[in-house]
Amino acid sequence: MRSLRVRSSLAFTGAAVVLGTVLVGVVPAHAAPAQLRDKIACPRGFVCIYPEIDFVGQPYVKRAVDGSVRHLPDYIRGAGSSVINNSGRTARVYQKDNYFGRHVCVGREGGSISDLRSYQLNDVTHSLKVNDTLCGA
Repeated sequence: MRSLRVRSSLAFTGAAVVLGTVLVGVVPAHAAPAQLRDKIACPRGFVCIYPEIDFVGQPYVKRAVDGSVRHLPDYIRGAGSSVINNSGRTARVYQKDNYFGRHVCVGREGGSISDLRSYQLNDVTHSLKVNDTLCGA
């Protein structure tokens, strides 16, 4: 009888460890530290601005063929920290509305910036220009 209890206890402990391991990825994003949150991929043909460095968090996703945005939506406005450009156009992220102020150009077809702090643009994204003008031109 005691042997059966020990086996049941061990089986339960093993199941708890397995279940706990599986549930690690199920923690709500707002409760997990940034490094444990899943990164959300940027689809082909889109420009994505992420609220956290290293492409973490729910990004603002803009289809490049739809053009530029003079005033980013409130949830990402002044909150962008990293950018991926998976489109055939260049993307410029600006510090102010209407494409004014400091900006950075993100090259086409997979260009990215994992940390906008390097450009003094972290958490100050206000507009996005998407066009065919090459970076540096």
